[in-house]
Amino acid sequence: MSEAVTRPATTGPGLLASLDPLLREWLPRQRWFAGKGRPVTGFSLVAATELLPWNAKLGLLHLLVRAHQPLLPAQGALAQPGDCYQLLIGVRETLPPRLAPALIGHPEQGPLAGRTVYEALHDPRPADVLMEALRTRAHIGELRFERDPRQELREDLVPRLVTAEQSNSSIVYGDTFILKVLRRVLPGINPDLELPLALAREDCPGVPAPAGWMLTDLAGETYVLGVLQRFVRGAADGWDLALRGLAKGEDFSGEARALGRATAAVHTALARALPTVTLGRAQMEPLVDGMTGRLDAAVQAVPALRPYATGLRSAFEALAELAAEGETWTAQRIHGDLHLGQCLRAPSGSWSLIDFEGEPSKPLTERRLPQPTARDVAGMLRSFDYAAHSLTAVPVTPDWAGTCRAAYCTGYAEVSGSDPRSDPVLLRAYETDKAIYEVVYEARHRPDWLPVPLNAVRRLADTAAS
Repeated sequence: MSEAVTRPATTGPGLLASLDPLLREWLPRQRWFAGKGRPVTGFSLVAATELLPWNAKLGLLHLLVRAHQPLLPAQGALAQPGDCYQLLIGVRETLPPRLAPALIGHPEQGPLAGRTVYEALHDPRPADVLMEALRTRAHIGELRFERDPRQELREDLVPRLVTAEQSNSSIVYGDTFILKVLRRVLPGINPDLELPLALAREDCPGVPAPAGWMLTDLAGETYVLGVLQRFVRGAADGWDLALRGLAKGEDFSGEARALGRATAAVHTALARALPTVTLGRAQMEPLVDGMTGRLDAAVQAVPALRPYATGLRSAFEALAELAAEGETWTAQRIHGDLHLGQCLRAPSGSWSLIDFEGEPSKPLTERRLPQPTARDVAGMLRSFDYAAHSLTAVPVTPDWAGTCRAAYCTGYAEVSGSDPRSDPVLLRAYETDKAIYEVVYEARHRPDWLPVPLNAVRRLADTAAS
């Protein structure tokens, strides 16, 4: 794809040159930077738009910047030369003490020389600019701000940046709305907007309806830059809620059952809103080949998997055998990255599912493919297992995870009419695939956590081989 640059003349050609040395240090430190472990060798400007004049008392620049890094061997010669990131850069003469954590640096050359640049989302005024643009459906340069006219966006909502670690950035406006600003942006339809809009058309209460969204069109392709949704006030994150219950020795099966019901309601609504497909032998062969290939690569990367490889492989072989015998499965749009941290429980007790972006490391086209709902279910079952083993200072309640897993599947069946456990071969294959991914992740990033997925691998290998 050729890069298309939207750049007001006032910034001049030296804008990126003035920011380059600062971004090389600042960008890799951000939680949402996807290229950790590889040096940044340069930047190219995809688009630049002034939301507030850069040479005013307070300036605000919206940038799409491609970070160039050495390619990984597996990426091949045709891979994109670097990820594209959305940056909102504030420009001031000096930075007030309250914004010190947001500092990016002091450009020494170019149009921004002598000024101070910083991460603008820490600052309420730039956050207000984004909300006002959404409220008025503004078009600024190539940026388009759209909204649902049925939802009122008031002018008096005080913004605050969510400081918890995320793969994107979020601003809460007056405990009424939350704006997710996507950081690593890709051309195409992003499921984080597509699926909540589809669910809103089905009046699905388990997912907050989008109230507004940010877009840009470059080189004939649309990029989704941000999504504004209702903020679930007083909600508890499912992961935190489970850990609090574990620490107190409380039963969580009631919440797990309710969460199963909420998941099934979302799946049922997605099946109504968007096309479903039937997977037979021809479709299942590449799916199983992918699972087997990931196992083979994982065994090479993590030697601790080798004793279990035969048992794990038999889980995938069993699925292939069913497909060869004529078994078929329904595939539909799903969440794609479901776990306890993607679920919110409101004070009323109702559960919501959030963050429909899918696995950020995968291409958008792959994330948008119809898949069996068992993939989401398997992700949640693994999440219960992780929660059960995450509090090392608290003795694990015997079979806490097993009780929650059973309750979740029971709740799912109450709404969908189909218990995930009624297709044990499919569910086992997806859970095995997920556990293998977890082993590789923990071996690379959190070796102390490696026993958690290895315990699951041991169980899954024994079950599959029996």
